[in-house]
Amino acid sequence: MRLVVLLLLLAVVGYPLALGLVGLTSVDDSVELADSALEDTPGRTVLLVGSDSREDLTAEQRAELSTGEDVEGRRTDTIMLLHRPTGGGPTVLLSLPRDSYVAIPGHDDNKINAAYSLGGPALLAQTVEGATGLRVDGYAETGLGGFAALVDAVGGVEMCPEQAITDPKAGLDIAAGCQEMDGATALGYARTRDFDPRGDLGRAERQRQLMAAIAARAASPATLLDPFRAFPMVGAAGGALTTDDATGPVDLARFALGMRAVASGDAVSLTVPVARADRRTSAGLVVDWDEESAAAVFDAIRDDETEPLRAVAAQQLPG
Repeated sequence: MRLVVLLLLLAVVGYPLALGLVGLTSVDDSVELADSALEDTPGRTVLLVGSDSREDLTAEQRAELSTGEDVEGRRTDTIMLLHRPTGGGPTVLLSLPRDSYVAIPGHDDNKINAAYSLGGPALLAQTVEGATGLRVDGYAETGLGGFAALVDAVGGVEMCPEQAITDPKAGLDIAAGCQEMDGATALGYARTRDFDPRGDLGRAERQRQLMAAIAARAASPATLLDPFRAFPMVGAAGGALTTDDATGPVDLARFALGMRAVASGDAVSLTVPVARADRRTSAGLVVDWDEESAAAVFDAIRDDETEPLRAVAAQQLPG
């Protein structure tokens, strides 16, 4: 009887485990983060980064994805924190607008994404910790090509823009309303911001929506129960990710569960509260956080008491 139960468990668990192993074998875990100066806190917080890396793209791929040629230095268009609590509250996906004006260790105050250009993932993680007071427990990054490949691997995603968008720089020309987007279109949708009066804040919201849509499509029975879609999907996911060397299989599984919660609506998805999004400085137009409201968000995450953040997220919904 025990053998029968064991075989049944293997039949149920073995396939998902095999999927995970396919993805894990292709993850690049070469990122090295400095030891955190902050105390360990409940839950786990992962820094999610979308870089504008074009290193692995051919000229044909750059043209197809409308990425342009190589840019000087390294930049990041997407900075988020994914917090998985242990206290039973909802998972939190928090956007940090790339133009947020913060202190960068060893450098002048600047936009938060400048930390990535100046010192790579390690300095960006230090900067995020200093600005938020939240300990970064793990790191995951994807480049332009990896993001597009992942969207294509899950069979595309459905997005519902409220207006038509034409942005030649992002290679985007789409109508209003719900529609299927392939990798190139989804990448353009994640990058565009010139059409939106909310600028970087609107883009951050669309990026979180895209993350949720990818997770929803990846977790759907149509994907998971079809080996011809599931294995390419996890292979693309593994190939798209660069992590720190301390982020292992369990952490990646928790990351996947957290993103599934975002997709289902069980998680809290929000942007750090902002006081002003257009202050002019020597670094250009920057985003200033609402210090009191932002501190309350960070405190809730640090204390692993995330339920109250649902109300904050609801206040940020358009209209």
